[in-house]
Amino acid sequence: MKNWKWTLPVGLLAIVAIALWFEPAFADKLSDAIAKAPIGDQPGQIPADPNAPKGFLGIPGSPVVNPILAFCWAVWVGWIFSTVGAFGGVMAGVGHMSVFGFGAYAGSFKKTAPDLGKIITDSIKASNQFLVGLSAAISSFNYLKMKRLVVPLAVTLGLGSLIGAWLAQELSAGKLDFKSYQGYFGLFVLLLGGWLLYETTPAGQAKKQTAKKAAKAFEDAAKKQASGESVDPKNVGLHINHFSISKCAFTFYGVPFQFNPLIPFLGGIVISAVAAFLGVGGGFLLVPFLTSVTQLPMYLAAGTSALAVLVSMVTSIITLLMKGTPIEWHFIGLEMLGIAVGSFVGPMTSKYFSDVWLKRLFIVLSVYVGVGYLLAGFFNYKIPGV
Repeated sequence: MKNWKWTLPVGLLAIVAIALWFEPAFADKLSDAIAKAPIGDQPGQIPADPNAPKGFLGIPGSPVVNPILAFCWAVWVGWIFSTVGAFGGVMAGVGHMSVFGFGAYAGSFKKTAPDLGKIITDSIKASNQFLVGLSAAISSFNYLKMKRLVVPLAVTLGLGSLIGAWLAQELSAGKLDFKSYQGYFGLFVLLLGGWLLYETTPAGQAKKQTAKKAAKAFEDAAKKQASGESVDPKNVGLHINHFSISKCAFTFYGVPFQFNPLIPFLGGIVISAVAAFLGVGGGFLLVPFLTSVTQLPMYLAAGTSALAVLVSMVTSIITLLMKGTPIEWHFIGLEMLGIAVGSFVGPMTSKYFSDVWLKRLFIVLSVYVGVGYLLAGFFNYKIPGV
């Protein structure tokens, strides 16, 4: 665990070094795309006025974001990801696409300057992943200290994520217009909401007795510790009992779990490929996978998901950077400060929310965001707030 303190700064320095190395390619690619865009005052055009304000990516006439709004939204993204181990990428995407207006701006170039629209779309994806990657790094460290991270499970997921994230970005970078991206984004999130809703039904709950037992044990222990009562150390936290290629066994607050490492490895490939394609962390798929297939309670799923997401995000970001995707560094830097605040607060506050409450929050957000982006992307129909 002592070496973990170096993981975040070393990882960030490596990504920044790669970005600086490819910076000339970023500038040339973006400049060429801007030069090909038509000049004018209509949507999908670059303003003729040389003094027009430069917003996102330094493009004249692009959206200019209030820094206070950007910081506060990033705090929310960091909190929700570090609390439930998911939905950070989805909320980062909502912020970049809808709240800040980058999505509508990218979509305006679909017919007039498709190359520029695709570059902005890839930048939105990378921006989402920078935020989720930082939150995942901080959350992983915090959950590891609290013994709420199943490292063998996260590692097997992460190994699969390396393959899936690289493959998805290799195949999709620079090829997806914004409206298509938005529609697919909504479709996957909506499907997620439907699956989570099913899990709240009697049929879904009947399959999760182990997770419910572990969640109750954790909540009872937290209440006892808060009231000053003594708790048996053997029944506190996470304890790995056995790990091999075919089996991993552990206990969480006295409740036994076991899984075959091959299953999360394969799951990691599929989930990270989907997540990288959408430009999100994948926690919104990893958490249901962990709570359904391995029956982890939300208290363990959040931390375990975070470490797997971190591996996927680093792989995906590096691949996008090597493809020449430009990054708005000043804007991302401000957001990452907000992410850090939210990510440190999340693990400390999650114990005050019940497992059921967190899942209900998850369902509401999934359905509303999913329907909104599905309608906007594929049918050009907007609903309020999305």
